[in-house]
Amino acid sequence: MTRRTVRIAMNGVTGRMGHRQHLVRSILALREQGGLDLGNGETLWPEPVLVGRREPALRALAERHGLTEWSTDLDAVLADGTVDVYFDAQVTPARADAIRRAVAAGKHVYTEKPTAGDLAEALDLARLATGKGIKHGVVQDKLFLPGLRKLKRLIDGGFFGEVLSVRGEFGYWVFEGDWQEAQRPSWNYRAEDGGGIVVDMFPHWEYVLHELFGRVTSVSAHVATHVPRRWDEHGKPYEATAEDAAYGVFELEGGAVAQINSSWTVRVHRDELVEFQVDGTHGSAVAGLRGCRVQHRSATPKPVWNPDIPVTESFRDQWQEIPDNADFDNGFKAQWELFLRHVVLDEPYHWDLLAGARGVQLAELGLRSAAEGRRLEVPELTG
Repeated sequence: MTRRTVRIAMNGVTGRMGHRQHLVRSILALREQGGLDLGNGETLWPEPVLVGRREPALRALAERHGLTEWSTDLDAVLADGTVDVYFDAQVTPARADAIRRAVAAGKHVYTEKPTAGDLAEALDLARLATGKGIKHGVVQDKLFLPGLRKLKRLIDGGFFGEVLSVRGEFGYWVFEGDWQEAQRPSWNYRAEDGGGIVVDMFPHWEYVLHELFGRVTSVSAHVATHVPRRWDEHGKPYEATAEDAAYGVFELEGGAVAQINSSWTVRVHRDELVEFQVDGTHGSAVAGLRGCRVQHRSATPKPVWNPDIPVTESFRDQWQEIPDNADFDNGFKAQWELFLRHVVLDEPYHWDLLAGARGVQLAELGLRSAAEGRRLEVPELTG
């Protein structure tokens, strides 16, 4: 078996998402399984080079995982001709500049979303990378979740007939930070630091809707800062300047309508932290992170509205669970594998910086829709 090493500069992996999902559960998991089998007797071996601003944190992270390469000098890492890929999981305001430098250095780029603070910059990054001839990709992890992969299976099999509507519920209660520690970093609630649930979640909803049901053609959104005062990681109070909840209506190419609520100020009364209900002429489904339940039209009961009579049936029990029928790996790791195969084997890959720009566009238009109180068209983007 021939080993082919790919060196990856990983910037921002001292943060929660970069560390847990990208370093530990993706790159280190690939190493634990012996690398990525490329076929024909060849294995890809990912070699991470940790990059960040805080030297003590980088050193501690490297020692914890038995890694030897780390640096606080991004330019020096990008100048290293043995580094093949640049990955970015920094806070949003720092991302575009770093990607631009990586593109200039000729590195393949894989990045978290949103790719930039506004659409113009996101499109510029996509065009720069394409013009440079490098491979580029954007994390779109929700597509690789078991629940949504089962939903995709239903769509591909024609289960729904004509899709009429999609209803999504996402969120949970994020503690304010005073009497219980917050589960999310304080910058998420400061607009000046790139925070806000629209910027965080609308890019997710764009690619989920686009990939599964059709391009988003219009958006109407309402946003709110329900909890205006929070406490940061040091116990210091601060004013939340970014929205913590967003309520969106998205029209889709083909006529279906999607309604998605996103909130960090909601207590969970559903089976999973995110769920999508899809209703079609032939059947319906409810998909979450892992599970997916369906009700075909042939098995749909005939409820009758009568508030004077107690309900005697369990509506949830009338749905059928979709079996796994496959082993589902971590979604972040699954997409990393596809991107790395794209880099070394030139296999097809379409979740690129242009796809990332569509997410930035939808977030930008969502915020504008909320500010102006009206529905906005979503123009189709081209490279």
